[in-house]
Amino acid sequence: MALGSRNLLFALALAFAMTGPAGAQDNTAPAAPAPGEAVQAPAASPATAPAPEAAKPEIIETPEAAKAHVSFDPKAATDAYLATVKGEARAKSDAYFEDGYVLQAVDALYALIVAAILLWTKISARIRNWAQRITRMRWLQVPIYAIVYFVLAALLTFPLTIYEQFYREHQYGLSNQDFMGWFTDFIKLFGVTTLFLIAFVTVLYAFMRWTRERWWLWGTVITVLFLAFISMIAPVYISPLINDYKPLAEGQIKSDILSMARANGVPADNVWEFNASKQSKRISANVSGLLGTTRVSLNDNLLNRSTPQEIRAVMGHELGHYVLGHTYTFLSWALIIAFVAFGFTNWAFKRLTGAYGNGWDVHGIDDPAGMPLVFALIGFLLFVGTPVLNTMGRSIEAQADIFGLNAAREPDAFATVTLKLSEYRKLDPTPLEEFVYYDHPSGRSRISMAMQWKAEHLSELK
Repeated sequence: MALGSRNLLFALALAFAMTGPAGAQDNTAPAAPAPGEAVQAPAASPATAPAPEAAKPEIIETPEAAKAHVSFDPKAATDAYLATVKGEARAKSDAYFEDGYVLQAVDALYALIVAAILLWTKISARIRNWAQRITRMRWLQVPIYAIVYFVLAALLTFPLTIYEQFYREHQYGLSNQDFMGWFTDFIKLFGVTTLFLIAFVTVLYAFMRWTRERWWLWGTVITVLFLAFISMIAPVYISPLINDYKPLAEGQIKSDILSMARANGVPADNVWEFNASKQSKRISANVSGLLGTTRVSLNDNLLNRSTPQEIRAVMGHELGHYVLGHTYTFLSWALIIAFVAFGFTNWAFKRLTGAYGNGWDVHGIDDPAGMPLVFALIGFLLFVGTPVLNTMGRSIEAQADIFGLNAAREPDAFATVTLKLSEYRKLDPTPLEEFVYYDHPSGRSRISMAMQWKAEHLSELK
């Protein structure tokens, strides 16, 4: 998930729905744009060619210290693997990820500034007044207001969007798109996201009017239902809008994946491939869907850049998300997060509008003109809570890592494919960095886990 994408719970919703729980290989389908923050664009341009290195697997040799022998030391093996990424490659990886620390704060601050501009200049109030002139039906005024608000917020944040999602990705050699390809996909994703957000806020504001002081309790329930609905329809109706999906060609890789799925109770009779090489060089896979729409998918970068053993290691992890029920874990956490976020928003909105509402011409929580403040408060709380949210993510990813090691039994392949993630993820952060900024375990943590698993299964692997 792209950095800065959690400024709103709703942004997290669509990102999750499009990819399933973020997997071992850091799913790269983009997050939905949050009003008032840089809009995240996918990278799928039919006109661009696959990355050159996609022609054959990239082989990473097992270091001598990581080879199975009587005196095998998991720590020495971990250090040996990490030492294979060095020099300019390590520096570039570290710089890319560390820049993201700053961008998270910039995105959050930018969102607050945009909200302040819309409120203090009374632009938001004028949009509401315009919607009221169009129709007297209050429920219809909300989507009219929302369309203008989301478009205006996207325009105000577009310069930051271009830097984060186009220029910076090219600067670090992670994108395969030209500008028109990127912009086309930006518009496509923005349109889909806006439609879902308009539907969501229309229902939410209706409950604000009907339930008054209890709106935030109803908002919590609505949010979880919204997430579940998108999670159910995304694999069939949303993801194919961004990438081309097709059944994986028959062969040993497909047979191995389906065998692992059957052995672990995953109801999959096919495996889907999608063309992420049109976007970037990043490897990715997921098991997504809900209530009969479950799909096992992997991208062409994973197929072309990885060995069969690495593909098994990745897919073992992804199958683990399904078997361990992480979709339902996510929905449970979303219930708690939404409860806290809406409760905080209800409390803070009353106090801020009590002090400044006349200056903003905002009359109450159910006034659409206050929508920028609602989004800003939720975004602020989620930014402050980033370490907590990331800890939640790391916990389920670590569970899936262990499951994948037991399912695929490929510890060295798991280690080498983790090294390939170092193109855009710092391998060896400090404990504080990992706690605050990592929604997946760090490269060191993952390789260490794999080598410890290997140490406990040496006799079986020889």
